Amino acid sequence: MSEKKVTVPELGRMKAAGEKITMVTAYDWTFARLLDEAGVDLLLVGDSLGMVVQGHDTTIPVTLDQMVYHTQMVARGARRALVVGDLPFGSYQASPTQAVDSSIRLVKEGGAQAVKLEGGRRMAETIEAIASVDIPVMGHVGLTPQSVHRMGGHRVQGRRRGTQVGGRDRVLEDAKAVEAAGAFAVVLECIPLDLAAEITAALSIPTIGIGAGMHCDGQVLVLHDLVGLSENWTPRFAKRYAAVGREVVRAAETYVREVKDGCFPSEAQAFAPEKTASGSAA
Repeated sequence: MSEKKVTVPELGRMKAAGEKITMVTAYDWTFARLLDEAGVDLLLVGDSLGMVVQGHDTTIPVTLDQMVYHTQMVARGARRALVVGDLPFGSYQASPTQAVDSSIRLVKEGGAQAVKLEGGRRMAETIEAIASVDIPVMGHVGLTPQSVHRMGGHRVQGRRRGTQVGGRDRVLEDAKAVEAAGAFAVVLECIPLDLAAEITAALSIPTIGIGAGMHCDGQVLVLHDLVGLSENWTPRFAKRYAAVGREVVRAAETYVREVKDGCFPSEAQAFAPEKTASGSAA
């Protein structure tokens, strides 16, 4: 694994060279450090923390202050990976000016090296405004979780032809609009694999898929799905590479049992009393 810092231009080189890009969500210093050590290229401080950290049903309640706080922790843990901070719902939709101000906070206070926002054509002016102040922007089209109420749930997008919102042609147009506005990459979420392949071939910027098949330039997974911290359910498009959650339960159960049985702490975890000059315990 290279120790070279991942940068925005490097991601463009990786796409051109056919080298796959890896991205995982991170929400604190501990996991950011571990993922960085593992060689993950991008750490996304996702507003998904609203669901996997805060316990909400959607990402909508997450605030900009919370995103800045979590981004600070991840930035301190990342040495090689590029840190991308999510713009949460309500922090950029009102105007391009609001979006620029929010992005500056994520970079200046949070330590992010790039920001991500949801939306295609309707967000083109906003992406252009953020990019114009030299903040790299990652787009996000297809299923956009902040639009969960309009979509009627977390539904696959782009299955049917048409330029209507959620239509196949519209998703393609959205991806092209994101690139034209100055984004350096775009997340494709929950769209058919052939549409993702078409978009990836049509764009010069990297595509990062989640539930979009194997033809994207890279992939992203939510940390809790990847290591098995999610509660009893993993999305169809995710793969669980470990069962960390069950190991935590097993370890805690053993601890509870040993404390109640008097096995912990033992002498090995205790400090001996201080001895006097005569050699006896004080």
